[in-house]
Amino acid sequence: MKTPTPSALTLACLVAFGGAVCGAQAQGLGLRPGNARSGITDIMNNPQRGIAPAEPAAAAPVQGQRAAEFIVALVNSEPITNTEVQTRVNRILAENAEARRAPIGELARLVLERIILERAQLQLAKENGIRVDDLTVDQAEETVARQNQVSREELRRRVAAEGMSWNEFRNDLRNQLLLTRLREREVNARVRISDVEIEQYLRDQQGGNAAVPTQINLAQVLVAVPENANDAQVAALEQKAQAIARRARAGEDFAALARDGSDAADRAGGGAMGLRSVQRYPTLFVEATQATPVDGIAGPVRSSAGFHVLKVLAKTQPGAADAATTQTQVRHILLRTDAQRSTAQAVAQLAEFKRRLQAGTADFAGLARDNSQDGSAKDGGDLGWTRPGQFVPEFEEVITRLQPGQISDPVVSRFGVHLIQVMGRREAPLTPAEQREAARATLREKRMDEAYETWAQEVRARAYVEFRQPPV
Repeated sequence: MKTPTPSALTLACLVAFGGAVCGAQAQGLGLRPGNARSGITDIMNNPQRGIAPAEPAAAAPVQGQRAAEFIVALVNSEPITNTEVQTRVNRILAENAEARRAPIGELARLVLERIILERAQLQLAKENGIRVDDLTVDQAEETVARQNQVSREELRRRVAAEGMSWNEFRNDLRNQLLLTRLREREVNARVRISDVEIEQYLRDQQGGNAAVPTQINLAQVLVAVPENANDAQVAALEQKAQAIARRARAGEDFAALARDGSDAADRAGGGAMGLRSVQRYPTLFVEATQATPVDGIAGPVRSSAGFHVLKVLAKTQPGAADAATTQTQVRHILLRTDAQRSTAQAVAQLAEFKRRLQAGTADFAGLARDNSQDGSAKDGGDLGWTRPGQFVPEFEEVITRLQPGQISDPVVSRFGVHLIQVMGRREAPLTPAEQREAARATLREKRMDEAYETWAQEVRARAYVEFRQPPV
């Protein structure tokens, strides 16, 4: 069940479980892009990364002209149409001012190459039997909506406003999840971190090497700004955020301010977002708190979601002598899916377990021992005290937002379906062994980009690509 720290690939793309739509898609929908890289900057510098898969959708044609429909390329006999390329180009142009300064022909060429790479990888996923069922996509939708502080109905409205049908949006989600699962399976095994590298990393940390990324734990109060707010409304909401920041700087309990006044989904936990590497926080938050000391307040800072008041709860380096982390004690029941039990059946069974637990007619540990298909079953599902990054993103996202004692709804992951309960949280120093594992995970994240690039080019080289006409 436990895995190494999720790779940068997992966190940089949609993986809705991890918290954000890919930037190119999220920004176009007025959603928070999270940690995603996106737009022309990325596609020009690195044409293999950063743009979420997209199927044809109604969009304003480039330069006001109606895009002609014809095949521009074949990938293993599967066509890519001019409409697909122009739809993607139009989204980039709408989302990124920098893209509008690039030659349109060069942008179309880079977008076409991106689609070729994605299409070849999706075909490989199909060949390898990788599937994403409807319930997993449903869960992704809910997570995208929750982490952008909108309802699913509002998410649908924003999707429609961008000229994309809901089915096309779901196809994007499904494709991105397929790509993520394929990349994790294919690329993770390529990255090996030696003990010598770990020792050097720890020496750098202990020597105060500023080039080594730190881990931070932030809490936030979000004052949400409606998408269609007028100037007066925005100004009033900014004043509200500034008042909250003043109260926090004056010494009021930040967790209470978050519980009482935040519009974010993490308000029940006092706004705490968890200890994680800086790469796993939005760049906006990292930059805003870079010079802020522990227990200091930053902001309000503005994002597409609204105004954020931030508190620095912790700053640490995995190899530092005083390194600490937030540990969570968690247990779960896992039902695997196969020909005998579908995902829907597993979800229904775990939902019934949750009903019985809430009614007090069943015991979590007993249900886990009798039903869980995981090595932890003998321990009543107890996974012990864990630190951030030990679980796959869809599991991690749930335990991050659960409060002690809370039980999740059924959660679909690549392993099956889980019922999860958080039993406790604590701040604890990292043991030497945990520091080494944290260092290994950080180094893996840094190495993963390079491994992905190599693998992606290998997939591209194996694919038969026939170019027809240049996109227009």
